Amino acid sequence: MRQSSLFLPTLRDVPGGADVISHQLMLRAGMIRQSTAGVYSFLPFGWKALQKVERIVREEMDLAGAQEMLMPSIQPAELWQKSGRWEAYGPELMRLKDRHQRDFALGPTHEEVVASLVSDDIRSYKELPKTVYQIQTKFRDERRPRFGILRGREFLMKDAYSLDKDEAGLDESYQQMYDAYHRIFSRLNLNFRAVTADSGAMGGKDTHEFMVLSDIGEDTIAYSDSSDYAANIEIAAVLDTYDAAAEPAETPEEVETPDQKTIAEVADFLEVAAADCFKSLLFMADGEPVLVVVRGDHEANEIKVKHHLGAEEVVLASEKETLKVLGTEPGFIGPVNTPAEVNVLLDPAVKVVSSGVCGANKSGMHLKNVHAGRDLSHGEYADVRNIQEGDPSPDGTGTICFKEGIEVGHVFKLGTKYSEALKAEYLDDHGRARPVVMGSYGIGVSRALAAVIEEHHDDSGIIWPLEAAPYDVHVIAINAKQEEQLALAESIYDSLRQSGMEVLLDDRTERAGVKFKDADLIGIPVRIQTGKRAAENIVEVKCRLDGEVEEVHTDDLPEVITRMQKKYMQQ
Repeated sequence: MRQSSLFLPTLRDVPGGADVISHQLMLRAGMIRQSTAGVYSFLPFGWKALQKVERIVREEMDLAGAQEMLMPSIQPAELWQKSGRWEAYGPELMRLKDRHQRDFALGPTHEEVVASLVSDDIRSYKELPKTVYQIQTKFRDERRPRFGILRGREFLMKDAYSLDKDEAGLDESYQQMYDAYHRIFSRLNLNFRAVTADSGAMGGKDTHEFMVLSDIGEDTIAYSDSSDYAANIEIAAVLDTYDAAAEPAETPEEVETPDQKTIAEVADFLEVAAADCFKSLLFMADGEPVLVVVRGDHEANEIKVKHHLGAEEVVLASEKETLKVLGTEPGFIGPVNTPAEVNVLLDPAVKVVSSGVCGANKSGMHLKNVHAGRDLSHGEYADVRNIQEGDPSPDGTGTICFKEGIEVGHVFKLGTKYSEALKAEYLDDHGRARPVVMGSYGIGVSRALAAVIEEHHDDSGIIWPLEAAPYDVHVIAINAKQEEQLALAESIYDSLRQSGMEVLLDDRTERAGVKFKDADLIGIPVRIQTGKRAAENIVEVKCRLDGEVEEVHTDDLPEVITRMQKKYMQQ
């Protein structure tokens, strides 16, 4: 491609509202332009980069035995109603009506469609297993689109679905996809971890998120400093290593705490440590009250509460609900003398509090000298808090550290959640109808592209990993008005293209400084510059990765290009 013809509107300055480096560089490098909040056009250079990521994904999916197909973006509401997700998915599901007032959704994922296809076209166990995938635009009505294409409302995604006879088959399909994901993100040269995670609205069991470690990540990864253990903080288990504290001589005593509602306020007012307080939170689990009690320096985890109770929905109780159940407003509730109809979950860490402080279930009042084993009227010990840095690793090796992560992929074992709802059945070898066992596997293709840029850049611009680079080589005629320089650049351009390389030729009549700045910004791995020694067939070759520059004869270009490309492979 000749740069004089390429639609590549580069920018010198950082656009307003672009808070992260990938968003800034994609705008400056002429890769994307915003249409509306969370919706972007990919310009030719950005689209070419996105296609490189697509190619890697497609190659590894095909290698894993998956078959590519294409499903509609618009999905009838009745499919989602059958699965129960029409309401459960929430406001992120983009809904619309056609001219006949029939309800549809713009698909964020395609479990229902796949299950419907299977119900119509899979008949026998002999037709299983199968894995299908597509690469398609998806839609999610994000409450707060931000970070460019990292969190948008329209995005490119690869979604795959495995169809098996039984759980053993699902385990095998899941492992194949898990391994393929490792290969994909390794080829993109991303620093990633596969972490155990919550399945959320997808349902099913056993799921892993593929997280790129990044300071701008919106998820927190808890990982061991001495093993391969890694999990999303939402589900990272906390080991019960706590011994019960001795009972205090004093009995619980009410103390006035006017307007002191938070743990920090109460601890400061009573001159005690936050770790010596009981934090009590009232949740409604499928409409039933549950009081969750954790130590004052810990945070309750409602996802763990949901899993422990087997509930469909767990939400923090409103002030009105709290008054009705416990007789006082939030900030003064506590676990002593809790009504029998209220389920109480105690985090094991509260056992170490010898003489603690908790709400007295009276406005403006707290209790002191509280001991969990002695004073809490009823309750069940359960892991209901977030793990913290320094806690023992759940696998028993090392201690927990935190790192932020960008989710670029997610694999789920769905089981029969969707096949049962949509009657996706097959006949086994005894002629009995069985539900197909499903798995679901997603990769945010456009998000992965942004993650690549987020990880691979310097102050001057993008530094593409070799396989994600839109072009292999950037040929620059430093002075395109000088015939010998332009002719040599044209000759190199033609020769490299004939050898199978993808080449960008900067044949513009811009100043040399402008060309060099643009070249650094767009970050093509190898740069060849024709300059004052063009008549001798001598050119400068620069490696974008480390800045190394060599003067070489054009006859030696293939060897030099190969050597520079090997540097990228050794990263």
